[in-house]
Amino acid sequence: MSNTRAEAAYRRSAAAFRNPMLGLLHGRYAPFVVASLSLVFTADRPTVAVSDAHAEVAGIIDELRTEGYDDGERRIPSGTAREICRYWVKVGWLVPQLEDDAEVYRLSAQAVGALEVAGRAGGGRSRVSQSRVRTLLDSVDRLSVDADDDPGARIARLRAERDALDAEIARLEGGGGVEPVNEQQLLEEAEHVIHLARELPADFSRVAESIKQMQRDVVGDLRRDVRPTGDVLHEYLQRGQHVMHATPEGRAFAGALHLIGEPEYIDRLSGRLFDLTSKPFARLLDAGQRADLRAIARRVELGVDEVLTAQRRASHVITTQVRTHDPIRDRQVDDLLRDVMAGLQTWMQTSRPGDRIDPLRSFPVADVGNLRQSLSDVRPPGAPEPLTGRDVDVDYLDDEDRSWGGPHYAELERHLATLGDTFDLGAAFEGGQSDSRRPVDLLGLLEIAHRNGMTEGDEVTVVEATRPDGTSRRFAFGSVTARTTREQPHD
Repeated sequence: MSNTRAEAAYRRSAAAFRNPMLGLLHGRYAPFVVASLSLVFTADRPTVAVSDAHAEVAGIIDELRTEGYDDGERRIPSGTAREICRYWVKVGWLVPQLEDDAEVYRLSAQAVGALEVAGRAGGGRSRVSQSRVRTLLDSVDRLSVDADDDPGARIARLRAERDALDAEIARLEGGGGVEPVNEQQLLEEAEHVIHLARELPADFSRVAESIKQMQRDVVGDLRRDVRPTGDVLHEYLQRGQHVMHATPEGRAFAGALHLIGEPEYIDRLSGRLFDLTSKPFARLLDAGQRADLRAIARRVELGVDEVLTAQRRASHVITTQVRTHDPIRDRQVDDLLRDVMAGLQTWMQTSRPGDRIDPLRSFPVADVGNLRQSLSDVRPPGAPEPLTGRDVDVDYLDDEDRSWGGPHYAELERHLATLGDTFDLGAAFEGGQSDSRRPVDLLGLLEIAHRNGMTEGDEVTVVEATRPDGTSRRFAFGSVTARTTREQPHD
């Protein structure tokens, strides 16, 4: 049994040391990494342009090597600053991102936590102080109150608190003075506040990274979702709109945001911190502690902005992915990428260093021999076979079939010959025989009028045509007057 417990404990410990935070602190160049990251990234400078970070890390390396910090146990990693920073990105200590169309670095939550651990270890051991114990007792009391659902007990506690506050107010109004607090106790409380504030950046970074990880998971799930876009649209848009509540860290931050999200609170917090640094006990704080105390409000503001920026970016990415979601296209892209990776792996087995592959500059053209090569010649390749036999015999059509045919030109010509030298198209159509007042016969009359020479008027003519099945349809057109016979050219 003991071996099983030891093995389980060892596995938990091994998993913990695979965390990038412990990897940073336990690494071969941990002092250099901690020193460099703490110099490049500060509370007022949470993100640094990639080129600036490379230049600053290069300057740190040059200074340390000049002082002899590249031999023995005082080790500086080899390689350029760019290679070192890229390695830090690979192991999860730096996070590259786009900010105002420029690539920047920011510390990951694990790196922030590692710097905080290193800072606490280098600043002396923690002390059991009245402030720490009171914070613990207050937290236990608050937990007990929030967990108690007995109305009577809550009313009793509230009344006791009210009585104590009334008694204190009465004492002060009666001339009682404010009992001064020992400066050593104030110093301990200030150190405890600084200790708590140092943990905030890592907490904010963990919330932002959990949101980004959720974003990547959602996009990955969406790409693997083979349902139609209409089925997944509502579901994923809902997840994008409520991205803050999709992770435990996000839900915890949403609750804390009610306390620190208002700009008035940040301003009030900044004012109180400034007042504290002007109190007499503040002289007991060193310069670094006073700077940390003044930077608390700024740290809170930057942390909230980091999380909200991650939320907006995740919502935008998820919404954009949903709107452009095409399962068939995504599968084709995935298949293409898998084919490329498979081909690359096959090529790597037989290639040698320095081998090159000629890029594909254009797609091959299919050689199809039975299609016309040019679109300029619209003539068919050969004349059609002549019609024979029944194909030219129209006697098999009955009267009903004929009634659905084209215009009755002969009947229309004979009808127009009775109307004089000119005719009105609408009147000629209305005066024709019943079997010549179909919609197609109206078009036939218009064709004859155009052929003989017609004149269009401004008035609108409305006629009613009757189909062979008895249904009717009304047509409206500009009035047309035409000759009954084609106009002969003059000599």
